[in-house]
Amino acid sequence: MTHSEQQYIDLYTEARQQISGHSAPVLNALRDQAFEDFRRQGFPSRKVERYKYTDMQALFEPNYGVNVNRLDIPVNPYDIFRCDVPNLSTSLYFVVNDSFYKRALPKASLPEGVMVDSLRDAAASHPELVSRYYGKLAHSGEDAVTALNTMLAQDGLFIYVPKNVRLTRAVQVINILRSDVDLMVNRRVLIVMEEGSEAKFLFCDDSADDRHFLSTQVIEAYVGENASLDLYCLEETHLKNTRVSNVYIEQQASSHVNHDVITLHNGITRNMLNLTFRGEGAECSCNGCVIADSTQHVDNNTLIDHAVGHCDSHELYKYVLDGSAKGAFAGRVLVRHDAQKTTSNEVNQNLCMTKQAHMYTQPMLEIYADDVKCSHGSTVGQLNDAALFYMQQRGIDEHEAKLLLEFAFVGEVIDHIQLEPLKDRLHYLVEKRFRGELGNCVNCKLRP
Repeated sequence: MTHSEQQYIDLYTEARQQISGHSAPVLNALRDQAFEDFRRQGFPSRKVERYKYTDMQALFEPNYGVNVNRLDIPVNPYDIFRCDVPNLSTSLYFVVNDSFYKRALPKASLPEGVMVDSLRDAAASHPELVSRYYGKLAHSGEDAVTALNTMLAQDGLFIYVPKNVRLTRAVQVINILRSDVDLMVNRRVLIVMEEGSEAKFLFCDDSADDRHFLSTQVIEAYVGENASLDLYCLEETHLKNTRVSNVYIEQQASSHVNHDVITLHNGITRNMLNLTFRGEGAECSCNGCVIADSTQHVDNNTLIDHAVGHCDSHELYKYVLDGSAKGAFAGRVLVRHDAQKTTSNEVNQNLCMTKQAHMYTQPMLEIYADDVKCSHGSTVGQLNDAALFYMQQRGIDEHEAKLLLEFAFVGEVIDHIQLEPLKDRLHYLVEKRFRGELGNCVNCKLRP
């Protein structure tokens, strides 16, 4: 047992009553088993295939504070936080560290039956609904980070969209990291899309203070038959931030999922996606865009499980790495024995702008059916010299030509986004990021 593991075992042993006392019975019901699962597994070493590119034990080694007693955080994000996308009308909610902010909620009402609420409060007021889904996809016995999150998470976000309800207005959730000391937060998100429902969600991760933060996040998303879910995740934090996010999605027949992960600013980020098809005729589009420099580290690991036939999956992840940044992509597509008529394509393309930047890429196909159309591929390289020369011959200086080629390279990922105002905003932010003008979004910070 390493020190990084022992400190969390000691924390749970000593603070179990406080952790449970400030949460809800539905969440508490899984804690002890998650604790045993974590103690049995420990943090995965780099010998574990899905964690070979990120040293998880080193990430959890520092001694962060944990707000187990739910002390009040002095912040009113609605008054002093701005993270707007022009022309995008959203229902705006905040999660401060790992607590749903309820002191002021959006004035615009949601359709009848739709819930966007604190997970802890929803578990207390609707225990049968939450217990039906909570922890059913994210199994603590199969992943140590999920086990750690399950044993420590006290609150988070609950989203429920009833049968045949369509949200015409996107829901935007701002996850704010706020603390006067170094802090660890454990956030849980549960999304339930009933049959025939439709919704679009934008999750934005931001750091409000210049402190070291360690955040674990587990998202479980159930997408019912003929339902449609768009989930966009945008990270704009800073070099002192460590983020470990595990996303679990299950799709039923004829459902549609768009999942996009955009990393513009970070310290160390490790994203894991597990998506499973449970009904025929479903399709998903999973895309990622990473822009990293300095000593930033971004690791995206995906598993698309075609458990049934007649489903389509599409993956496109692109990285631009500068300075001494490190990137990793490992994407596995599993086509099971009975998953005939599967269509899948997986592409990872990467630019390393310096000799010090490193990219690790591992696209994988595992196919046990014989009537499928599947492809995968990856590239790692530098900007095209011929294209640079062509642009310079037409009066564009070398620096500007490189920026334009970088921008065009990642633009393909952003163009997959279905929300036009968000797409336009990201094109703008990405351009500023490449020009070095976006140390932190000027409209996305706490101001005195």
